[in-house]
Amino acid sequence: MKAGDVQKLREMTGAGVMECKKALEDAGGDFDKATALINERGLIKAERKAGRTTGAAVLETYVHNNRVGVLLELQCETDFVARAQPFRELAHDLVMHIAAMNPSDTGSLLKQPFVKDEKMSVEALIKGVIAKTGENIKVQRFCRYEL
Repeated sequence: MKAGDVQKLREMTGAGVMECKKALEDAGGDFDKATALINERGLIKAERKAGRTTGAAVLETYVHNNRVGVLLELQCETDFVARAQPFRELAHDLVMHIAAMNPSDTGSLLKQPFVKDEKMSVEALIKGVIAKTGENIKVQRFCRYEL
């Protein structure tokens, strides 16, 4: 295993250096297995963080063709994460998903296949960002208007 391998895995997954190094060691240098290990470990981390209080939030908006509008309140634990790129990207992806898929409430939103990658649920998408940021993330509420 070379240092370049760790960096390559880090770029692919967004995981930390030590986590990538350990995953590559555990997977015997196999990138596919290492990626699966990182994802699996990230989901376990996300489950552990589920009970933590979310005190910071962003309001994200999206208007599609002046016909569909979405307003989303997405919460996390700190302002630091609320300003971070992975969290902001998640908020934008979620408003676009809500505009396209019209979920009835937050429960149904989490169960829907993610519009950009139907192999993954919205809940799995959020858990992936929880694993990257190290903080609990919660869709507090949203509203969708259509003309």
